[in-house]
Amino acid sequence: MAMMFSTFVFSKVDLHDIASAQQPVGFREYIDIFDGYSFKYPQNWIQVRGAGADVFFRDPFVLDENLSVELSSPSSSRYKSVEDLGSPQEAGEKVLRQYLTEFMSTRIGVRRESNILSTSSRVADDGKMYYQVEVNMKSYANNNELAVMPQDRIARLEWDRRYLSVLGVENKRLYELRLQTPENVFAEEENDLRQVMDSFRVNKVNG
Repeated sequence: MAMMFSTFVFSKVDLHDIASAQQPVGFREYIDIFDGYSFKYPQNWIQVRGAGADVFFRDPFVLDENLSVELSSPSSSRYKSVEDLGSPQEAGEKVLRQYLTEFMSTRIGVRRESNILSTSSRVADDGKMYYQVEVNMKSYANNNELAVMPQDRIARLEWDRRYLSVLGVENKRLYELRLQTPENVFAEEENDLRQVMDSFRVNKVNG
Protein backbone atom coordinates (compact mmCIF):
# COMPACT_ATOMS: atom_id res chain seq x y z
CA MET A 1 0.00 0.00 0.00
CA ALA A 2 1.41 3.40 -0.92
CA MET A 3 0.52 6.90 0.19
CA MET A 4 1.31 10.21 -1.47
CA PHE A 5 1.46 13.53 0.33
CA SER A 6 1.89 17.04 -1.04
CA THR A 7 4.62 18.89 0.84
CA PHE A 8 5.28 22.27 -0.78
CA VAL A 9 4.99 23.94 -4.16
CA PHE A 10 7.29 26.68 -5.42
CA SER A 11 5.57 27.57 -8.66
CA LYS A 12 2.56 26.76 -10.77
CA VAL A 13 3.18 24.53 -13.81
CA ASP A 14 1.92 25.69 -17.17
CA LEU A 15 1.15 22.50 -19.09
CA HIS A 16 1.37 24.35 -22.39
CA ASP A 17 4.91 25.59 -21.84
CA ILE A 18 7.59 22.94 -22.09
CA ALA A 19 10.10 25.35 -20.62
CA SER A 20 8.26 25.05 -17.32
CA ALA A 21 9.68 21.53 -16.98
CA GLN A 22 12.92 23.22 -15.98
CA GLN A 23 11.36 25.43 -13.30
CA PRO A 24 11.39 24.50 -9.59
CA VAL A 25 8.04 22.83 -9.01
CA GLY A 26 8.21 21.51 -5.46
CA PHE A 27 7.88 17.95 -4.30
CA ARG A 28 5.41 15.36 -3.13
CA GLU A 29 6.24 12.42 -0.91
CA TYR A 30 5.58 8.83 -1.90
CA ILE A 31 5.40 6.34 1.00
CA ASP A 32 5.04 2.59 0.49
CA ILE A 33 4.17 1.19 3.92
CA PHE A 34 3.76 -2.35 2.58
CA ASP A 35 7.24 -2.73 1.04
CA GLY A 36 8.95 -0.22 3.31
CA TYR A 37 10.37 2.77 1.45
CA SER A 38 9.71 6.43 0.76
CA PHE A 39 11.02 9.28 -1.37
CA LYS A 40 10.14 12.71 -2.65
CA TYR A 41 9.52 13.37 -6.33
CA PRO A 42 8.78 16.49 -8.44
CA GLN A 43 5.11 17.30 -7.95
CA ASN A 44 4.38 17.56 -11.68
CA TRP A 45 5.69 14.05 -12.46
CA ILE A 46 3.07 11.42 -13.16
CA GLN A 47 2.86 7.82 -12.00
CA VAL A 48 2.84 5.14 -14.70
CA ARG A 49 1.41 1.79 -13.72
CA GLY A 50 2.42 -1.49 -15.29
CA ALA A 51 5.94 -0.29 -16.11
CA GLY A 52 7.58 -3.34 -14.51
CA ALA A 53 9.13 -1.62 -11.49
CA ASP A 54 7.62 -1.56 -8.00
CA VAL A 55 6.76 2.08 -8.69
CA PHE A 56 7.49 4.32 -11.68
CA PHE A 57 7.14 8.08 -12.22
CA ARG A 58 8.08 10.18 -15.24
CA ASP A 59 8.33 13.78 -16.28
CA PRO A 60 5.31 14.67 -18.46
CA PHE A 61 7.44 16.97 -20.62
CA VAL A 62 10.78 15.15 -20.86
CA LEU A 63 9.58 11.63 -21.61
CA ASP A 64 13.09 10.20 -21.25
CA GLU A 65 13.27 11.39 -17.64
CA ASN A 66 11.88 9.09 -14.97
CA LEU A 67 12.40 7.40 -11.64
CA SER A 68 11.67 3.91 -10.44
CA VAL A 69 12.15 1.72 -7.38
CA GLU A 70 13.22 -1.91 -7.56
CA LEU A 71 13.58 -4.29 -4.63
CA SER A 72 14.87 -7.80 -4.23
CA SER A 73 12.57 -10.73 -3.56
CA PRO A 74 11.77 -11.18 0.14
CA SER A 75 12.01 -14.96 -0.23
CA SER A 76 15.46 -15.10 -1.79
CA SER A 77 17.41 -12.20 -0.25
CA ARG A 78 19.11 -12.09 3.13
CA TYR A 79 20.80 -8.69 3.10
CA LYS A 80 21.91 -7.24 6.44
CA SER A 81 23.47 -4.02 5.16
CA VAL A 82 24.18 -2.29 1.88
CA GLU A 83 27.81 -3.11 2.67
CA ASP A 84 26.97 -6.70 1.71
CA LEU A 85 27.45 -5.42 -1.86
CA GLY A 86 31.09 -4.59 -1.10
CA SER A 87 32.51 -1.10 -1.36
CA PRO A 88 30.59 1.67 -3.16
CA GLN A 89 32.86 1.14 -6.19
CA GLU A 90 32.10 -2.59 -6.22
CA ALA A 91 28.39 -1.84 -5.92
CA GLY A 92 28.72 0.63 -8.79
CA GLU A 93 30.26 -2.03 -11.00
CA LYS A 94 27.34 -4.35 -10.22
CA VAL A 95 24.86 -1.59 -11.02
CA LEU A 96 26.62 -0.88 -14.31
CA ARG A 97 26.54 -4.56 -15.30
CA GLN A 98 22.82 -4.59 -14.57
CA TYR A 99 22.29 -1.52 -16.76
CA LEU A 100 24.24 -3.08 -19.61
CA THR A 101 22.14 -6.24 -19.36
CA GLU A 102 18.88 -4.28 -19.34
CA PHE A 103 19.84 -2.11 -22.29
CA MET A 104 21.40 -4.82 -24.40
CA SER A 105 20.27 -4.47 -28.00
CA THR A 106 19.93 -7.12 -30.69
CA ARG A 107 19.79 -4.49 -33.43
CA ILE A 108 22.60 -4.60 -35.96
CA GLY A 109 25.02 -1.72 -35.68
CA VAL A 110 24.06 -0.57 -32.18
CA ARG A 111 26.88 0.22 -29.78
CA ARG A 112 26.64 1.26 -26.15
CA GLU A 113 29.26 3.19 -24.19
CA SER A 114 29.12 3.33 -20.40
CA ASN A 115 31.12 4.93 -17.64
CA ILE A 116 30.85 5.07 -13.85
CA LEU A 117 31.01 8.76 -12.99
CA SER A 118 31.01 8.47 -9.21
CA THR A 119 30.25 6.19 -6.27
CA SER A 120 29.78 7.22 -2.67
CA SER A 121 28.24 6.25 0.65
CA ARG A 122 26.39 8.27 3.25
CA VAL A 123 24.62 7.75 6.53
CA ALA A 124 21.20 9.40 6.41
CA ASP A 125 19.20 10.86 9.28
CA ASP A 126 17.59 7.44 9.84
CA GLY A 127 20.99 6.06 10.83
CA LYS A 128 21.17 3.74 7.80
CA MET A 129 23.92 3.66 5.22
CA TYR A 130 23.09 4.27 1.57
CA TYR A 131 25.24 3.92 -1.52
CA GLN A 132 24.93 6.32 -4.44
CA VAL A 133 26.07 5.46 -7.97
CA GLU A 134 26.15 7.73 -11.02
CA VAL A 135 26.58 6.29 -14.50
CA ASN A 136 26.64 7.78 -17.99
CA MET A 137 25.46 5.68 -20.91
CA LYS A 138 25.46 6.54 -24.60
CA SER A 139 23.83 4.63 -27.44
CA TYR A 140 25.10 4.83 -31.02
CA ALA A 141 23.49 3.33 -34.11
CA ASN A 142 24.66 3.12 -37.70
CA ASN A 143 22.56 5.17 -40.09
CA ASN A 144 22.78 2.35 -42.66
CA GLU A 145 23.45 -0.89 -40.79
CA LEU A 146 23.02 -3.04 -43.91
CA ALA A 147 25.63 -1.17 -45.96
CA VAL A 148 28.46 -3.34 -47.28
CA MET A 149 31.23 -0.75 -47.09
CA PRO A 150 32.33 0.49 -43.63
CA GLN A 151 32.47 4.10 -44.82
CA ASP A 152 28.75 3.87 -45.58
CA ARG A 153 27.95 2.89 -41.98
CA ILE A 154 28.13 6.12 -39.98
CA ALA A 155 27.40 5.88 -36.27
CA ARG A 156 25.08 8.52 -34.85
CA LEU A 157 24.27 9.25 -31.23
CA GLU A 158 20.79 7.95 -30.34
CA TRP A 159 20.75 9.01 -26.71
CA ASP A 160 23.05 10.22 -23.93
CA ARG A 161 21.72 9.58 -20.41
CA ARG A 162 22.66 9.98 -16.78
CA TYR A 163 21.57 7.22 -14.39
CA LEU A 164 21.58 7.90 -10.66
CA SER A 165 21.00 5.05 -8.23
CA VAL A 166 20.54 5.01 -4.47
CA LEU A 167 20.90 1.63 -2.78
CA GLY A 168 19.69 0.74 0.71
CA VAL A 169 18.95 -2.37 2.75
CA GLU A 170 16.11 -3.07 5.18
CA ASN A 171 13.81 -6.04 5.87
CA LYS A 172 16.62 -8.27 4.49
CA ARG A 173 15.94 -6.77 1.06
CA LEU A 174 17.98 -4.61 -1.30
CA TYR A 175 16.19 -1.46 -2.48
CA GLU A 176 17.23 0.67 -5.45
CA LEU A 177 15.86 4.06 -6.39
CA ARG A 178 16.90 4.86 -9.95
CA LEU A 179 16.69 8.16 -11.77
CA GLN A 180 17.12 8.40 -15.54
CA THR A 181 17.57 11.71 -17.32
CA PRO A 182 19.12 12.98 -20.56
CA GLU A 183 22.54 14.50 -19.90
CA ASN A 184 21.50 17.90 -21.28
CA VAL A 185 18.51 17.94 -18.91
CA PHE A 186 20.59 16.80 -15.94
CA ALA A 187 22.68 19.96 -16.17
CA GLU A 188 19.48 22.02 -15.76
CA GLU A 189 17.80 19.91 -13.06
CA GLU A 190 20.68 18.54 -11.04
CA ASN A 191 19.65 20.18 -7.77
CA ASP A 192 16.10 18.81 -7.92
CA LEU A 193 17.29 15.33 -8.87
CA ARG A 194 19.78 15.25 -6.03
CA GLN A 195 17.01 16.21 -3.62
CA VAL A 196 15.09 13.16 -4.82
CA MET A 197 18.16 10.98 -4.25
CA ASP A 198 18.77 12.38 -0.78
CA SER A 199 15.12 11.84 0.21
CA PHE A 200 15.13 8.07 -0.39
CA ARG A 201 14.61 6.03 2.80
CA VAL A 202 14.07 2.34 3.50
CA ASN A 203 11.82 1.58 6.43
CA LYS A 204 11.17 -1.36 8.72
CA VAL A 205 8.03 -3.29 7.87
CA ASN A 206 6.06 -4.74 10.75
CA GLY A 207 5.00 -8.35 10.62
